[in-house]
Amino acid sequence: MSNQPGTNGRTSPRVPNPATAGQVFRLVRTGEATTRTEVGRLTGLSRTAVAARVAALVELGLVRETEEAASGVGRPPTRLAFDATAGVVLCAAVGRSRTQVAVCDLAGEPLAMQDIQQEVGPAPDELMPRVVGALREVLRHARRSARQVRGIGISIPGTVNGPARCSQDSPIMAGWHAVPLDRYFAQLADAPVFLENDTNVIALAERGGHLVQYRDALIVKASTGFGAGIVSGGAIQHGALGAAGEIGHVKYAPAKQLPCRCGEVGCLEAVAGGWALVRNMRETGHDVGHTRDVVELALGGNTDARREIRRSGRHFGEVLAAAVTLLNPAAIVIGGDMAPAYDLFVAGLRETLYRDASALATRDLHILAATYGDQSGVRGCAELALDEVLSEATIDHAVLALLDVSAAGAGSARAGTR
Repeated sequence: MSNQPGTNGRTSPRVPNPATAGQVFRLVRTGEATTRTEVGRLTGLSRTAVAARVAALVELGLVRETEEAASGVGRPPTRLAFDATAGVVLCAAVGRSRTQVAVCDLAGEPLAMQDIQQEVGPAPDELMPRVVGALREVLRHARRSARQVRGIGISIPGTVNGPARCSQDSPIMAGWHAVPLDRYFAQLADAPVFLENDTNVIALAERGGHLVQYRDALIVKASTGFGAGIVSGGAIQHGALGAAGEIGHVKYAPAKQLPCRCGEVGCLEAVAGGWALVRNMRETGHDVGHTRDVVELALGGNTDARREIRRSGRHFGEVLAAAVTLLNPAAIVIGGDMAPAYDLFVAGLRETLYRDASALATRDLHILAATYGDQSGVRGCAELALDEVLSEATIDHAVLALLDVSAAGAGSARAGTR
């Protein structure tokens, strides 16, 4: 998976000559080039070569040309623009107790969304058919067809094997290990499927948010469990085995001897994860089923719920302090089901984080709410798919296929005139 960040306002280097159609498309998509003249200046291509590449992109439906209204002497320049309506991507952000699905345009904007409420920890054969059914529904609501689907982005908790499209040795996803998820979508659309960890897709979504300003960040998902996406220089760090960021399963002294859902004992989640908050609230007589229920009670003023969420932040801050001291991020971004209670959670987090992390690492540290809130997961899944289906290599392949079809058509026409 490519995690190359956008330009984010930085000066673009000159594209190596001869630039391909895929490279020209990237310039148009990012807004770095809005006219053929600008394409030529940035790539060094001749006007004829620019015209050929732009014509192919227009035929693919990815670029449109429009003439501006005349404002002076001479013909106004023809503007080039990325056409985000040229297709859609499907998104499924799978959680432990809720799954969100969406259909997004090629700019990653949701056109229709739907939530699937589920019991905690369903098996893939139980959940994935429901996901596919929900995606069919949002396609209908968005008035799009399966033929317009260019890619499918999925996120799941825990460690993933992206190339194999499956969960990898993740104890919190019992029954999911090595189960290829792309097979569930075969009857939905003829489109490639891409898989990523649920916290990392929030980081992908933040490329259009906080990562524009903060290129080194920790992206936190505080939900049923905890995850951390590590962003360094704008790129997500997956680690040697793809297991980076499993912060919820760090051994933590206050959780000593407490069983964790992963099968171990003493994990941070056992005292601070959303499922632990639900457990604690039930023990005090509250009728709650999910982390979201605890958050709702807290926002409504329930003292027990408010105390639990602040305490969760305090525990999490103790463990996060080591990561902040080690990695020195410019920002911590908080997403997940606890994010609506951001003020409560972060109040507790600040108490221990600033106490335990080094003074230099926290001097200019920013703690922020996720830019896209409840949409972060599906938007990140959209980015995951779009990184691949709109990559330079994919566009170049599509252009070559287009040229092959044109050449075959021309050959048939010549044969018919003999």
